[in-house]
Formats: sequence, C-alpha cells, structure tokens
Amino acid sequence: MGKSGEKCRGVFPSSSGMTPIPSLFPSRRPKTLPFGRLCLLVVALVWSAVVTVARAAERPAREARPNFLIVIADDLNWRDLGVTGNREVQTPRIDAFAREGLHLRGMFTPSPTCSPARHALYTGLFPVRSGAYPNHTMVDPTTRSVFTHLNALGYRTALLGKQHVHPPQSFPFENIGDDADDAAALARFVARDPAQPWLAVVASTDPHTPWTRGPKDLYDPAKLTLPPWLHDNRETRAALAAYYAEITQFDRQVGAVLDVLERTGQTGNTLVLLLTEQGSQMPGGGKWTLFDNGIRVSAFARWPGKIAPGTASDALMQYVDVPPTFLAAAGVDPRAIDTGCADPGGGGNGFDGRSFLDVLLGRATRHRDHVFAQDTAVGVTGNRNPFPKRAVRDDRYKLIRNLAPENEWWILGIHGGEIFKSWVRDAVGNPALAERVRGLSHRPAVELYDLREDPLETRNLAGDPAYAAIGRRLGSELDAWMKQQGDRGLATELAALARQPKNAESSGAAPGKKKAAKKGG
Repeated sequence: MGKSGEKCRGVFPSSSGMTPIPSLFPSRRPKTLPFGRLCLLVVALVWSAVVTVARAAERPAREARPNFLIVIADDLNWRDLGVTGNREVQTPRIDAFAREGLHLRGMFTPSPTCSPARHALYTGLFPVRSGAYPNHTMVDPTTRSVFTHLNALGYRTALLGKQHVHPPQSFPFENIGDDADDAAALARFVARDPAQPWLAVVASTDPHTPWTRGPKDLYDPAKLTLPPWLHDNRETRAALAAYYAEITQFDRQVGAVLDVLERTGQTGNTLVLLLTEQGSQMPGGGKWTLFDNGIRVSAFARWPGKIAPGTASDALMQYVDVPPTFLAAAGVDPRAIDTGCADPGGGGNGFDGRSFLDVLLGRATRHRDHVFAQDTAVGVTGNRNPFPKRAVRDDRYKLIRNLAPENEWWILGIHGGEIFKSWVRDAVGNPALAERVRGLSHRPAVELYDLREDPLETRNLAGDPAYAAIGRRLGSELDAWMKQQGDRGLATELAALARQPKNAESSGAAPGKKKAAKKGG
C-alpha cells in the first residue's frame, strides 16, 4: 500500500515582518558629484543597505526560532500521573512542569500502539495514509518527517532513546544514544552550537513492560487503590506496583532532561512538549484499544514568555498536529510543506495535521471537532486473528467500529500475560468477572459512548434509539476519514504484514533498519 510523493517543493521562510530597506537618498539635495564618484557612492550605499537588511532580517529570525524538545514516555496511561489525579503515583517533576505551562487535556494518539503512534507524531500523517499502521512498521522512503523539515530550516535534530521508526532516510535525526537515562548525551547535543536552533526527542522506554526499573520501595502492592477497570487480586497488585515504579523512573528522567536545559541556559527559548504516548499494557482497555485509556494522552507544553503558566486547554488535537505546530512556531507556513506522501483523497502532499500554535499562545480555545484512531491486530506479537478497529470522537461522544467482530481478539501482550491468566482463573464461579474477561477478547460490531456521563466507556449506547442520530453523525465522519486515508478496513488489516520492515526486507522491498530499543513495542 505504498504511495509515492511528488518532488519536494522545499521550505521557504516568509518575507513578512522583514526590516524595510532604508532610503538611499537623503532629504537634502546633495552636492553635485562627478558621475563616476556618484556611481561608486550609489553602489556603496546599496550594498550597505542590502547587508543591513540581511543582518536585520536574519537576526530576528534566528532569535525568534525556538528550540524544540519532545519528551515521550512508553505505554503510560494518561490518568497515571499526580497532576492528572492519581494520588498514589509519585511524579513530582512532571507535576511541577505541568504548573509551568499549558496542560493539553484534549491530546490523542491516532493509534494505541508504539510504532504507528511515533510515525504519526513525527510525520504529521495518519497511520493508514503513511502506510505506518501496524506495529513495528514503516513509512515509504519518500515520506518526510519533522526532522527532515527542520533540518532544511537550519536546525540540527537528534533523538535519544527509543526509535521505533523506519526507514532511516525518512527520519534523518542524529542518534545521540539508545538510553534515555543518558542526560549527558543530551547536554552535549544542545550545547554544541549556541547559535543553531535544535530539535531533540528524548524517547523513554519507561513504563513499557517488563516493569523492572524504578524505586519499588515506594509502592506497597497491598496498600494501592486499584482503578475500577482492574480486577483486584495479588497478581494485579504486584504488577501495578511495578508499573508505578517505572512511572516514577520516567519522572526522574524528565527531571534530568529539564535540568539539562537549565544548566545550558536554554530553558527560555525552548518549547518543551511532554507526552505519555498511549495506554499501559494493563488489561482493561489500555494499549491496543480505542477506549480513552488507550488513545488519550496527557500532554504538557512549556515555552517561557509565550505560553501562560498554570493554564489548561480542552481543545481536541492529535499527534499529527505536532509537526505543523513546530514549523509554525519556527516561522514557516506548514500548509506549504510537502510531506512526500500523497493524500489518497486528492488533497495533495500536505500534512493531515494542523498547527495548534494559536492554542499554545492562548489565541484559540478550539482546534479540532473530531479526533480519529485505528488499531491493527495483524503484526502484533502473538496475534491470532485479524481484528481491525476504527474510532471517531468529539468532545462528548465516541463511536468505535470493530470490523471483524466475529473474531476473537487475542494478542500475547495482554491475553498471554500472567495478569490476564489470573483474571481467567478468578472468573470461575464469578459471572461478573467472567463477563469482563470475555469483553477483553470479544467486542460488538459497533460501540457508542457518552463520555460525559460514562467516562470509563462501560455502557454501550449503540442499540439505543435515543442515540441513533449521534451514531449516524459520527459514522459519517468516520466514513469520510477512512475514505480520505485510503483505508479499506479489513482489507487494509490483511495487508499489514507488508508494512513491516522485517517482512519487506525479506522480499528486498525495504532499506536497512535502525537499531532497536532495549524494550519491545
């Protein structure tokens, strides 16, 4: 399902806001000069004016272009931070950071799986259009990313930690290390050339399974309060304590990264975006699902002097909106960017995303009317059956379509784990738990939720006549999005293996891949 883009049109800075060319002619009548000397004087004045204008235009542009820093967790449920209401998880640095900027409470990933989410975050393209829709995936080599676009603007770009994107030519960042704990590597990068702006991504592997890191002494399994989507038993409590410890480990990484900015004097001109990525691997509607526990993201932005501290926005937005926003902040019109990936809906080669710079700067309170998401089971480790899922959500309602509801949804990361197995064991003789367990493998064709009244998405309204018009309205939006993306539903799911480098390489269709992170996807 590859797509080829047109030749890159390039990135050109806007001419607006440039210093006016000073007058070359004084107001008083000059003395008469010989023609030759007059010519030399005019040439000298013109050259002086050109140099003055160039320097004046260059200096504000350079000073106005911020640095960009993305810090992203790995499988962190949006609810599991102190600042988002979990009083038992210790995240002091993230909580403090949130108070220094804007809490983007309406951020969503278009995929609840690591690799497609990161491709969308870096390219500004939804997963099916870019081809990066299963896990362990890739875009076509003509596709460009935010690294490509900012490199063309004179930025240097780098990534520290987990990569999980492919192929390398679409993501031309400098690899400054595979360990997100290595704050020294980040410090060397950001301090290398004070005159050159930069983009850095610090991509953690916490709190991805296995949950082996972090201060385990902080969390006593017996004393934890379990969220309502988890079944309470010994195995769940032990796992939750280990997961929380890794969240605290991530919080310490965040603190180390922010300390780098302080030590290098770059806090003031750096737009920092902190993201939780997607839901956790706990059973009960997180990673690999289209419930809010899977696709909603805790996001926080700080840009001193630009973003008002201690503020929040409920504007709906998605990962695909991040690259256009960064480009707009760098002074470029993102609508003029060639992504290198054709729009199947005939919309050219532009982004799927739109800049939310106005939201960051407090000039807008709304951004999107709807957010969209997809999940692809084929290609996930241990998957047994195709189980494509699609969703659309507005600020109150969500529609989910399960396109192969006759199939059992079974993947190793959830159903093959010890937590799920313990739930199956406990469900014997417990009809209520047995129904919950069944719901983790079998879903109806259509699900509709009122998120204002039912934020945990437990009451399916799809069969209620009172909500039929809402279901039709959201269904029309989802149909239009799938058509624009070139999404053929089940047929797209069945083609997913061809969108993984390991399979494409065996057929000679994909370039070599980058070094894998130490934890899986």
